[in-house]
Amino acid sequence: MIMSFRWYGRHNDSIPLQYIRQIPGMRGVVTALFDIPVGEVWPLEQILAVKKDIEDHNMLFHTIESVNIHEDIKLGLPSRDQYIENYQQTLRHLSKAGVKVVCYNFMPVFDWTRTELAKVLPDGSTALAYDQNVLENTDPETLVEEMEKGSNGFEMPGWEKERLRELKRLFALYKDIDEEKLFSHLQYFLAAVIPVAEECDIKLAIHPDDPPWSVFGLPRIVTSKVNLERIIRLVDSPYNGLTICTGALGASPSNEMPDIIRHFGKLGRLHFGHARNVKFDAPGVFHEATHKQDEGSLDMCGIMQAFYDIKFTGCIRPDHGRMIWGETGRPGYGLYDRALGATYLNGLWDMIHYQQEGKK
Repeated sequence: MIMSFRWYGRHNDSIPLQYIRQIPGMRGVVTALFDIPVGEVWPLEQILAVKKDIEDHNMLFHTIESVNIHEDIKLGLPSRDQYIENYQQTLRHLSKAGVKVVCYNFMPVFDWTRTELAKVLPDGSTALAYDQNVLENTDPETLVEEMEKGSNGFEMPGWEKERLRELKRLFALYKDIDEEKLFSHLQYFLAAVIPVAEECDIKLAIHPDDPPWSVFGLPRIVTSKVNLERIIRLVDSPYNGLTICTGALGASPSNEMPDIIRHFGKLGRLHFGHARNVKFDAPGVFHEATHKQDEGSLDMCGIMQAFYDIKFTGCIRPDHGRMIWGETGRPGYGLYDRALGATYLNGLWDMIHYQQEGKK
């Protein structure tokens, strides 16, 4: 297991690599080229510059999160072929830099969705939160405005302004796209890019929909064990794999996270892990909790045990954290609580290893 930390780059993140390196047990950095518009080819020289920056701080440049999918691919428009060619070329460039895993998602229009970016918790910290009742009584434009107001001046991943300015057009285009059509468009994409991924020795790892149900009536398909199984069979290759985000899938109580990790791990399709906790407040209502077992609704001990049992060797990162100790920054992506989360996850891993393998 490679404990890793998501970083938005020298010019897009308030947290320097030097601080990340000081987190006990931190071995890797998960990042992307956030200034390249979705759908364009990532220049090799920029990839290599980020790689050098990370490796100069004695951490691994192994997993990319994310090379996002242009909306035309999800919609199945004729223009998708050019964007797929660009994606293939980006994979070739990443391969030259030694990247082994690329995360992506296939969520229409919106990436991860929350109705509150700074819910105040009883201890005074703030966290990302979702309330289906709030969502049903708002509209997409208002939600985008609220996200921008609460972003503390940072661009939120998956909420790129140039794309969200076209909300009405995008919703109109998705009017006739149901889950079956979205599966078909994903299969078309995978059929084109998986042979290149095999050639480049880069494993693709689709991220679950967050939350794992429809938002504003848009179709979502990366939502359950059954659908994950269908996705890996769309193109049956070990390079067509999964990012298991426990907070995203785990937002639905019907998703048994340790079972899902073991199942797809044994199949060799689990390539990247996000380990985080959520607290269920009511059906369709949750907030993001600390990583600690008893402060959320997920079985974090069982989750790390499952990763250990499948002998997971890829990157795991603490996902969204609270804002604590007066820190301000990109909501969900402060330093302090994610550092605590990484240390907690490493502690669980060490104890499992100690109990099963003995002191080493």
